[in-house]
Amino acid sequence: MNVKILKTREELGLEAGKAGIEAIKNAIAANGEANVILATGQSQFETLATLVAAVDIDWSKVRMFHLDEYIGIPVTHKASFRKYLTERFVDQVGPLKEVVLINGEGDPQTECDRLDKKIGEHPIDVAFVGIGENGHLAFNDPPADFDALKAYLVVNLDTQCRLQQLGEGWFASIDEVPGQAISMSIPQILLSRKIICAVPDRRKAEAVRNCLSGVVSDLHPASILQRHADCTCYLDQESASSL
Repeated sequence: MNVKILKTREELGLEAGKAGIEAIKNAIAANGEANVILATGQSQFETLATLVAAVDIDWSKVRMFHLDEYIGIPVTHKASFRKYLTERFVDQVGPLKEVVLINGEGDPQTECDRLDKKIGEHPIDVAFVGIGENGHLAFNDPPADFDALKAYLVVNLDTQCRLQQLGEGWFASIDEVPGQAISMSIPQILLSRKIICAVPDRRKAEAVRNCLSGVVSDLHPASILQRHADCTCYLDQESASSL
């Protein structure tokens, strides 16, 4: 794993986004298309803004997957990650080759099976991820399953994870935050050829220290990124303050 520390979250997003643009263009040049995973949440705002501003990517050759979605949240809810990605990315870049969003409103296991089959047909070129306040990777809260056999899982969200979603303003009360989600598994994330991990803000500093400078442990799920052959973690001075 490589670690790059930028001064501000805006500089972090710019550098992470530029690295993603290069990776997407390289994949299109090599394979005629690019398969990408996009993360959501406040930590990804600047990175996504950099991506959508790119003028030299043929987005019609890009297939997009996303990491996770709450179970039982309609697409109209402000916390819906389908809504987030549609508004902040899909509608901004024009027609993509394919958009593979997680539907958390139907039967969760049926949806996991559908997503397993789809992503199994399209190896991921670049994954954009973050690190949660509890060290989670996607919605794989501690203790995470490092040996999951499926690409997508139904997972339980722990209290710290749910409090993070409340604190970021997506819900009015902790009781509104769902207790379950569909999440891409950690083994599936690690299959990505390149991983770009964007983690701004001081509230992530403890998780960054645990995951990037500690031992690899399922109690700090994103620590598994240390073992990926091509992962770069982009920090700002606030998130890097405990390293």
